[in-house]
Amino acid sequence: MLCGQHALNNLVQASVFSAGSLSEIAHQLDEMELAYMAANNEGGVRSKDYLRRFNEGSGNVDEQGNFSIQVLRAALQQSYEISLPSIGQDDLDKSRDITSYPGFICNRASHWFAIRKIGAQFWNLNSTLEKPESISHFRLAAELESLKQSGYSVFVVPVDELPKADRSTGAAEFWWRRSDLEDGGSKKSSSTDWNDVGTGRRLDGKSTSDLNGNENQSSLTEEEMIQKALQASILPDIPDEPPAGSSNVVTIQFRFSNGKKQRRRFLADQPVQMVYAFCEREMGGGN
Repeated sequence: MLCGQHALNNLVQASVFSAGSLSEIAHQLDEMELAYMAANNEGGVRSKDYLRRFNEGSGNVDEQGNFSIQVLRAALQQSYEISLPSIGQDDLDKSRDITSYPGFICNRASHWFAIRKIGAQFWNLNSTLEKPESISHFRLAAELESLKQSGYSVFVVPVDELPKADRSTGAAEFWWRRSDLEDGGSKKSSSTDWNDVGTGRRLDGKSTSDLNGNENQSSLTEEEMIQKALQASILPDIPDEPPAGSSNVVTIQFRFSNGKKQRRRFLADQPVQMVYAFCEREMGGGN
């Protein structure tokens, strides 16, 4: 859930990319793709290809917050003017040593993570790991090849260096000290804790464990989590939709079980219960 967002933030070592900003890019790309199809397909908006693409919903973000590589590329380009080509792309400089690249983004299915050079070595920042793991220059090529063999797509950052870590953009307690990792220590402290690595995130960026106190949600099914969120919210009053063009807004596209499609704007700091309550209201209390 939102792995693409976390991978980008880990890559640049700053809390720069939000779910809202990436969702907005996704919907912009959807609109561009539909506009292109309307202009270039015989029949325009009535063509079979256009109608099929329109009915499929977003091709750049799904209901779980999984973003496409096109969204990640656009976000990185807009914020840092950095491209993100595939490691096997034909126009990539084949003579360049793999260790001269400062970072990589890896993807398989809906899971994304970053590998980045920090200091004198590379670090695997996969959220499924207990803590970041170092990768030596000697082992980097073999590590990337192993990932490709296991079904991962690997994308490379073709610049000389990435931005330095900016701890001012995120909570300090979620940062690791490199000295602790290099010493091989596994004990977490308040200054190096990543307590919610790998957990789902709400629209406001808080952990899904905040839905009901500090209760661990990892053992619940998606349906159980939805029901708990609905119960916790008790279908609160839903504020009016923010006007188009408002700041700090997330646009979400819904497709309901009756086939109805709808887009709706929410404030990014509203809890996700508000989204569940909106869906409940639109479906008349049904599933």
